[in-house]
Amino acid sequence: MTVSRLFREQLRLHIDADALGFADTSELVQQALPWVGQERAEQAARFGLAMEQPDYNLFVLGEVGSGRSSLLLQSMQAVAANRPVPPDLCYIHNFDAPEHPRALRMPAGQGRQLRQLMAALTRTLQTEIPLRLSSEDFKAESTRIQGAYKQEEAKAYAELDAFAEARHFTLFRESGHLVFTLIGDEGHALTEGEARALPKDKRTEIDQAEQELRTEIARFLEKTRPLERVMSEALAALRRQTVKPLLDHELQDIRVSLKKQIKDSVKLGTYLDQVSHDVLEHLELFSPVDDEEAELERREALVQLLARYPVNVVVDNAGRTGAPVIVEQNPVFRAMFGSIEYQAEEDVLMTDFTRIRAGSLLRAHGGYLMLHLRDLLTDELVWEKLRRYLRSGRVQIEEPGTALAPMAAMSLEPEAVDAEVKIVLVGSVEQYYALQEGDPEFARRFRTKVDFAESFFANEDTRTGTAIFVAHTCRKLGLPHFSSAAVVRLLEDAHRQVDDQTRQSANFARIETLVAEAAAVRRARASAGGSTGVVVEASDVDEALAQRRLRHDYPEQRLQESIAEGDHLISTQGARVGQINGLTQIDLGDWRFGLPVRVSANSHAGHNGLLNIEREVAMSGPIHDKGVLILHSHLTTLFAHIAPLALNASIVFEQEYQGVEGDSASCAELFALLSALSGLPLRQGIAVTGALNQHGDVLPVGGINEKIEGWFRVCETAGLDGQQGVLIPERNRRHLMLDATVVEAVEQGLFHIHTATHIADGLELLTGRASGLPLDPALGGYPQESLLGLAERTLLAYRRACRAATSPRPPRRGLRG
Repeated sequence: MTVSRLFREQLRLHIDADALGFADTSELVQQALPWVGQERAEQAARFGLAMEQPDYNLFVLGEVGSGRSSLLLQSMQAVAANRPVPPDLCYIHNFDAPEHPRALRMPAGQGRQLRQLMAALTRTLQTEIPLRLSSEDFKAESTRIQGAYKQEEAKAYAELDAFAEARHFTLFRESGHLVFTLIGDEGHALTEGEARALPKDKRTEIDQAEQELRTEIARFLEKTRPLERVMSEALAALRRQTVKPLLDHELQDIRVSLKKQIKDSVKLGTYLDQVSHDVLEHLELFSPVDDEEAELERREALVQLLARYPVNVVVDNAGRTGAPVIVEQNPVFRAMFGSIEYQAEEDVLMTDFTRIRAGSLLRAHGGYLMLHLRDLLTDELVWEKLRRYLRSGRVQIEEPGTALAPMAAMSLEPEAVDAEVKIVLVGSVEQYYALQEGDPEFARRFRTKVDFAESFFANEDTRTGTAIFVAHTCRKLGLPHFSSAAVVRLLEDAHRQVDDQTRQSANFARIETLVAEAAAVRRARASAGGSTGVVVEASDVDEALAQRRLRHDYPEQRLQESIAEGDHLISTQGARVGQINGLTQIDLGDWRFGLPVRVSANSHAGHNGLLNIEREVAMSGPIHDKGVLILHSHLTTLFAHIAPLALNASIVFEQEYQGVEGDSASCAELFALLSALSGLPLRQGIAVTGALNQHGDVLPVGGINEKIEGWFRVCETAGLDGQQGVLIPERNRRHLMLDATVVEAVEQGLFHIHTATHIADGLELLTGRASGLPLDPALGGYPQESLLGLAERTLLAYRRACRAATSPRPPRRGLRG
């Protein structure tokens, strides 16, 4: 086992710009934007969008910036373009139950046409009906009907008048009522007082006559009222007969104009028949009257009548060439499921079917609707309503909260309608599995899982696809195009984001922002006269990255300054016993950086074993505690042949006050402990990172580039002497995407990067002494001058000391004086 030293070509991925096959991205604009590195997700999306069976909605999971929303939207639009245009949705008046408006599906464009035709019908009725009801023919026939009635009524009235006169009563009409008055002998009407002054027998005779007259008047009314009703019915029939041809003609024109076959043709025909019947039943409202107050009432009644005939087109697909694709960015209740608008009138909330509004689900009927799960989870009411829709496939428009309104509200319950919508739900990986566990009924409605990868293996196709993405981004944002060398820098940064020379980050949102920032640098240089080129070069990308670092790296700068100023104790030269520089990574969300931390260990005789100070003060996380326990296990394995160990040892991260998590320092902790046991000093110029398993193998760690660069900056500030470097796991070699300054220092021999596969490699590098591994059974222990041999000698001394401390002392002997 030996330590490997890495060279320049191994420290980062180098991509040949000429191999990309283009001079700049303007050559790629016409190519379709591919699903770069997301072949699995692309196949799943195509499957889900093509499935016609219910419950095959799509759940798109992935990290923000992976293109999950934009790529799905692109696919939705492509599939929707080849699907039929869905019908319009209208709401019309329900003549049988006005509080339950009827829903009507019409072929695309015919909803708007029906609305226009019904509006035209309303205007025609208001102009043509009064003209027909005022025509000479109508007036003549109306006069004849009224004359016949008046003739019969006059004959009956004459008989009644004669009957009254024979009994000394005079009869006349007053405000539509029959009034009679008693006539005296002198021929004038008697007053009430005069009538009472008459003799009793005369009053009795008059009372009997009055009763007879009242009976005769009742007979008169019984005879004339049917005549009046017949007259009214005859006049109404005349009005209907006069207007019906006009109405039939207009409604037939509407039926002919809407000649496409529709699913709700029977419902439409019934509705038009009801309109005809309703108009014919209220023809009297179209004729003006002379009385001013009655005319005002007539006009109000006519407005209310005509308000039944408009068509409320809540979904208008006229002009559409394919199925709808809707992205609902604000899925509140009204936006998702529709609403009913109310208006306050005399302290009452009023509404009607013309105030019904469709939501995203109804507008997406026959197509696709994209939602973000996080938005839905903020409103429990929306979530429950969506669950009910997924179960039934029907949408009921309602207005929540009107029952609790401060004013009385007129209720309205529109007819529920079917909505065939393919829902594309976008969420994170955590949300997907939480939904699977917490709401399996809802989750089973999304049987198509579209899983976006965080990273992917890079090859020629993915690099070309990334370049096409850059070209489309430049066109979309109106930016100058990128040279092939500039695209190479973008690709290298994408590899750096996942710390892998073979894999590329799928976070295209970062590439898009870097494209915009590099283009801004190019424009600034051009305006300053520094360059006349219109293509973004690699130097512009480098400058954009440098400026981004400047905007975000203040916390790193302050910690680096604390080391340079001596506040944070770090040694970059010499050798120390029981002390080593470990490497850590700090992730602030918007910036990641590495920083060294001193790890120190002490040991002495005892029986307490290994003490992790961070764990004792609750400043370490479970992963770090696990790493220390593995370390302790391996230490016990190394010296199992002299067990039990009589050891007290402590390990600590010095000057660490924010807590420790992760196991990447377990190798450094073991090296510090073995140094303390052996008494051999460790090189302070070599910082260490690496996890450990129970067999002593060095395991890969994360954040390797930030850790190396953080240590390099510390050494650069202190002064590079050619002896400094880092020891990293051999298995991290392909993860190296180091900054150019580090690569240059390695090439010049000022800085070194060593790799190890086993702790023996690191021990020999850090101490300059053979580790002693593997254990020689013939010796019964490690070679005496090896590092582990010296540690073994110390442990045996600890055992003897512990035994001496616990053995009984012999009695003291001496002379007594």
